[in-house]
Amino acid sequence: MNTVKEIQQVVKEELKVFNTKFDDSMKSKIPLLNIVTNYLRRRKGKQVRPLLVFLSAKLIDEVSESTYTAAILIELLHTSTLVHDDVVDDAHERRGFLSINALWRSKIAVLLGDFLLAKGLLISIENNEFDLLKITSEAVQEMIEGEMHQLQKTRKLNLSEEEYFEIITQKTATLLASCTSSGARSVTKDLEKIALMKEFGLNLGIAFQIKDDLFDYEANSVTGKPKGNDIKEKKLTLPLIAALNNSPKNEKRKIINLINKKSSKRDTYMQVIKFVNEYNGIDYARNKMFEFRDKALSNLESFKDSDSKKALIALVNYIVERRK
Repeated sequence: MNTVKEIQQVVKEELKVFNTKFDDSMKSKIPLLNIVTNYLRRRKGKQVRPLLVFLSAKLIDEVSESTYTAAILIELLHTSTLVHDDVVDDAHERRGFLSINALWRSKIAVLLGDFLLAKGLLISIENNEFDLLKITSEAVQEMIEGEMHQLQKTRKLNLSEEEYFEIITQKTATLLASCTSSGARSVTKDLEKIALMKEFGLNLGIAFQIKDDLFDYEANSVTGKPKGNDIKEKKLTLPLIAALNNSPKNEKRKIINLINKKSSKRDTYMQVIKFVNEYNGIDYARNKMFEFRDKALSNLESFKDSDSKKALIALVNYIVERRK
C-alpha cells in the first residue's frame, strides 16, 4: 500500500456509503446553495480525514452508523474552514480549481461556510452524537486559536521552536486527532483506546505539517524548484527556525531583515532557502518529522494485527514520504 488509493481499498465500501451520505448532507431547498455545494462535491481531495475516521473505527470494531456521522461531521466542519480560509487569504484557487470566493465572491463563500458548519451541528444533534460534537468542536476551537497565535507571532518574526509546535498542534494536528479519536469513539467507550487514538492522530498531524513545511525548502517534484511560499508570507516554520538557532547572530539578523522586506523577488527567498540548507534546517526538521512518525507508529502497537492496522501504518509512511 504505497498510495492513498491503495490504502482506501481497506474501507472502499464504507467510503462509497460515506460519499452518498455526505452529498445528501449538503443538500438545500435553495437552488443557489445546491449549485455551489455541487461544485464543492465534484472537487473532492484525497479524503484523508474520512479515511482516518473509518480506519480508526475498524481498527477497534466494525464501522457503525456513529462512524458515518463522525466522518460527515468532520468533513463538513473541515470544508467549512477551508471555504472561510480562502476568503481570509483572498485565495482564488483550491486544489488547482477556482475557489468559491473567486467564482461567487466572498459574501456567498462566507454564507456557504456558515451553512456547512450549521449542517454539521444539526446532524450530530439529530443523531444524539454529543460526544462526537464535543470532540470536533474542541478541534475547531483549537484550530482558530492556533491561527490567531500564528498571526500574532508572524508580525514579530520571533517564533520559538516550542511555539511552532504549539501552533501546528492546534492548527493541523488537532483536526487529525479529532478524526482518529471520533472514529474510535464511534465504536467503543473504552477511554484508554480513544485516548491512544487521539495521541496517534496528534503525532500523525505534527509529522504531516512538518512535511508540508519542508516542501517550501525542497525541490518540487514537478517544477524542480522550492516553493518559497511561507517565506513570502513571513511564516517561520521549523526548517527556518532551526537554521536561525544554528546560525551566528550577524547571519540571523541578515536573514530576518530579508524576510521583513516582504520582497517577492526570487533571489530574496532563494537566499533564505540557501541559508536554511547551510545551517542544517532541512535535516533537523526531517529528523523531527521522523520522530513523530515513529511516535504515531508506536501508538498502534497495542492494537491487534488487521488490514486496518496495516493501512494506518501505510498511511503514516505515505504522509512522510509523499512528494506533494
